[in-house]
Amino acid sequence: MGILDKLFGGEEETAAPKYSHVKIHPQVDNGVKPATPGFSGGSLKCKCSSDPVVVVLEAQTAHNHVCGCTKCWKPEGAIFSQVAVVGRDKLKVTENADKLEVVDASAAIQRHACKGCGVHMYGRIEDTGHPFHGLDFVHTELSPQTGWAPAEFAAFVSSIIESGVDPDRMDEIRGRLRELGLEPYDCLSPPLMDLIATHVAKQKGVLR
Repeated sequence: MGILDKLFGGEEETAAPKYSHVKIHPQVDNGVKPATPGFSGGSLKCKCSSDPVVVVLEAQTAHNHVCGCTKCWKPEGAIFSQVAVVGRDKLKVTENADKLEVVDASAAIQRHACKGCGVHMYGRIEDTGHPFHGLDFVHTELSPQTGWAPAEFAAFVSSIIESGVDPDRMDEIRGRLRELGLEPYDCLSPPLMDLIATHVAKQKGVLR
């Protein structure tokens, strides 16, 4: 850009990605694709070559994000999972439900995984007092359809260290997340944290 362009509002140069060598998750590594307007759902399939578990979502998902926690299912080679939510009443297991089992019955999110391939098909919260009760957690990368809501942020970023990621890589990983437009947090995004706090405040009677 020339000096006159800078002075009189010429177009700014776009900085070349500095951290494109850093791999986050296959669904975002080549850029975050927007949702298709009017998209209203689709199916998810596990990785079994025969008799796969099929889950149908009858709505678009929300709050999609990449997650660094050690509980969420991740595809091989990925350091983050990608997870979104959908209303519990909009999720149905339509094929081979008998292959599903809960990974950890003591966890707040009951992750139902395929006994054949190990893929988590959905996570459900049974505690009616939980802020996210009524929402199921899903991995839309398992869908043959395109148009799902894109990832919006990165959650529990520091937790990838607990999965074995070298702490010295954290600067470049956060740098890549920001290049992709996925603001990194070591919890959930501010709107979701506000939702949780609001729920707790109402339970305590502080808010109505």
